[in-house]
Amino acid sequence: MSPYAHITGWGMSVPERILTNEELAKMVDTDDAWIVERTGIRQRYIASPQDTSASLATEAALQALKVANIKPSDVDLIIVSTSSPEHIFPATACLVQDRIGANKAGAFDLSAACSGFIYALNVATNAIQCGSIKTALVVGTETLSRMVNWKDRGTCILFGDGAGAFVLQAAEEPGGLLSAVMRSDGSGGDALSLPAGGSRLPTSLATVAEGQHYIHMNGREVYRFATRVMSQATLEAVEKANLKIDDINLLIPHQANQRIIEAAARNLNMPLERVVINVDRYGNTSTASIPIATVEAINEGRLHPGDRVVFVGFGAGLTWGAAVALWNGPFAGKRKVRPVSYRIWARLRSILRRLVRHIEGLIWGRYT
Repeated sequence: MSPYAHITGWGMSVPERILTNEELAKMVDTDDAWIVERTGIRQRYIASPQDTSASLATEAALQALKVANIKPSDVDLIIVSTSSPEHIFPATACLVQDRIGANKAGAFDLSAACSGFIYALNVATNAIQCGSIKTALVVGTETLSRMVNWKDRGTCILFGDGAGAFVLQAAEEPGGLLSAVMRSDGSGGDALSLPAGGSRLPTSLATVAEGQHYIHMNGREVYRFATRVMSQATLEAVEKANLKIDDINLLIPHQANQRIIEAAARNLNMPLERVVINVDRYGNTSTASIPIATVEAINEGRLHPGDRVVFVGFGAGLTWGAAVALWNGPFAGKRKVRPVSYRIWARLRSILRRLVRHIEGLIWGRYT
């Protein structure tokens, strides 16, 4: 029988700086009442010059490993879902792998916009179920504040920065991800995009001058799309898990807009008491929003072992998806592990690896 992929660890990280609606009103033609009425957002966290997608991801990953009580060297696979990677390449996941000292892990980035964390959970679960790995680290991380036009009130009010992470581990006992659906519709790709910076529109003076490196969004079209697919994906994933919507204890949606979340809850006939909403304090953190909301739900005592939870999201692409999980929590460990203490060893290992590659280059270079 295929093993189950249990979620045994979780963590989050956000920058220190908070940007309120009142502060935004001094930067662009808007006000607190206008933003709250249309989005439900009251503040968001903004990365400092020292914060990057990799640094936030690293902190969230170390927290998740601590909760799971496993060493970084026990991780077989790292998937980082992000729309704001550290670089086009190398993968942000490889930077995280190096910084936490996960010396046995493969690592890659996954790009599916705000749906990316659900996609990554499903990919990691499939890898565990087929037996190719036993432990996966899935991270959603964003610094989208660096990609918004702070003169465009239609987008700059929405996005915030942060990271969230899950540890998935194999076990024979039922639990973890029970089902998942992933969907896409590329015909709507222009509804939410960052046009330049790729091979289609490489960076140039013209693309910078035209603002093609900022997020472009058709808000009305995205809203109509989101309110439709959020409930559809949830019902599809619940049915795939052989459950009914009344069997679900908690819905943790992508935190893009409170009106979208409320519309999805109405379509599902689900009371808001069973829905996690924290968009008012974080804004839209894209791939990080679901794990951040999950960590908060646990800390607030809203998510317990034995609960059935649905994660659902949508994003650019267009993409959308949902996953159903039976929540279990960490496995019992024999001794307490402190993954943060591995940070120093990871830095030393990284330096040594660079030195070894340099020496190897000198040796092998003599024979070529």
